[in-house]
Amino acid sequence: MKPLTLELLALPKAVPEARRAVREHLGHPCPELQLCVSELLTNVIVHVGEGTPVTVRLVHGQDGRTRVEVTDPDPHAWLIARAPDAGDETGRGLLLLDATALRWGVWLTPAGKTVWCEVP
Repeated sequence: MKPLTLELLALPKAVPEARRAVREHLGHPCPELQLCVSELLTNVIVHVGEGTPVTVRLVHGQDGRTRVEVTDPDPHAWLIARAPDAGDETGRGLLLLDATALRWGVWLTPAGKTVWCEVP
């Protein structure tokens, strides 16, 4: 299957649009991939800034895994999984990613960073 590339602005309305684009690209729902796209894009909105230009990529590997990549222009990687209290309304994104993905990480470049994860 051909990769999917979305160039968009990190805005709240882009999150459901990106999930829908992933579902349409695959031809069926894939809750794990859609969750990962949501969490990675939301992290850009919250931690880099609303309106940041991003690239969302979905790449199918020959090993049966699908990789989600979200690239933004911020060269800092402040990816720290928190331990939120039961009453906290935020802070679970990386915990969800860690529970859903087989593996995840970040690539830093002089032009920004790419946060990625792989799902079976």
